[in-house]
Amino acid sequence: MCKSKKSTDVIDPASPRSSRHQRTSKSYASSSYADPSASANFTSYNITTTDTKSSTKGSSKSSASSRASLASLKDSLPDNPLIYEFSEIRSATNNFLSKPFSSSSSSSSWRCLIRGKDVIVFQRKLLRPIELPELKYQLSVICRSHHNSLVKLLGASISGNYVYLVYEFIAGASLAECLRNPRNPNFTVLSTWISRMQIATDLAHGLDYIHHCSGLNSKFIHNHVKSSSIVIAEETLTPKICHFGTAELCGELAMAEEEREEEERDELEITTYRRPKRSNSKKMKLEGTRGYIAPEMMANGTMSQKVDVYAFGVVVLELISGNEALKYIFEEGNRGGYVRLSVIETARKAVEGGIGGVRTWVDRRLRDSFPVQVAEKMVVVGLECVEEDPDKRPDMGRVAGKISKLFLESSRWAESIGKSVDMSVSLAPR
Repeated sequence: MCKSKKSTDVIDPASPRSSRHQRTSKSYASSSYADPSASANFTSYNITTTDTKSSTKGSSKSSASSRASLASLKDSLPDNPLIYEFSEIRSATNNFLSKPFSSSSSSSSWRCLIRGKDVIVFQRKLLRPIELPELKYQLSVICRSHHNSLVKLLGASISGNYVYLVYEFIAGASLAECLRNPRNPNFTVLSTWISRMQIATDLAHGLDYIHHCSGLNSKFIHNHVKSSSIVIAEETLTPKICHFGTAELCGELAMAEEEREEEERDELEITTYRRPKRSNSKKMKLEGTRGYIAPEMMANGTMSQKVDVYAFGVVVLELISGNEALKYIFEEGNRGGYVRLSVIETARKAVEGGIGGVRTWVDRRLRDSFPVQVAEKMVVVGLECVEEDPDKRPDMGRVAGKISKLFLESSRWAESIGKSVDMSVSLAPR
């Protein structure tokens, strides 16, 4: 899967197209135009001249006709991304009375058909007002980013204090469900070491693309990385990162930046022996799931790309151990009854115990069939990502490089023991 993983370059909707149809020859063969953002096939527009020695005037008329035809075709193409009418969203979800596909404290979603496409509609609350022109601009930037490990954002709609984000539907199950099957805790579709390494590698390159290669600004943050927000596609086990662009479109990043600037102003006023102004602003609601939230975000809401690195590190440790990021278990000897158990803390103890500690910490459902030294290196990579100090965490480019090397080592190990790297698995309930 990783061997064949491809990422496509950013498609700039404003890129010049005139070079496709400007010809200087006297005889015009058939010419065709297709917008890369459109999936439909289009009829070629043929322009011919009967006399190869026709006058310049005739040639000019043909060129003008060609340009007019191409211009009319371009105008007829659907906009990408789409600004959906709210009535379309209501109709597709039966006025939001259809059974939700998923629901949480911060969002609800519905699987439905819109304009003939199987999609997932997420309803999220806006943290700051956004006008239609700004929405169009942000969508045009976000939706021109394409990567095999991202669930594609198709468009959006706004109504009141809510934004409705329309994503393509991916058949499969979340990574959390694949690792921890509620119906059968002893079963997992990710029963081989190489399948988990493939997922880790794909996710690392997907996040690296978001941070550095997507054509977005260099400060772009996902802010919703967790095992329940990663879809494992049916049969191929290809991971897809959900909620790409959510933090930007909902205003999470802008709110965090505004509050950071406000705190800096207050600190400046204090250091200059002035009484800080009383702020009437409400603190931003902390978006995220406990166990994945970086310490600096918990402390003061500081957001950077390093919060994605932290969350990815937690996901890596989940992949290796099969355990939840954070859970509470009942312990009779404990006065409080419940004990907090973090996958980060157990991973650190395992590394302290050496190779033997890591071997016993790795998911037992792998049946001890994995390269122990590679597993130990993977745990170290995961722990580097969850360093308390964000400055000590590597960026995703470095992480992706390390994990790619460990994937190659794992592939050589799998080949040496006769295990197949390619696989096809059904995610149907068992």
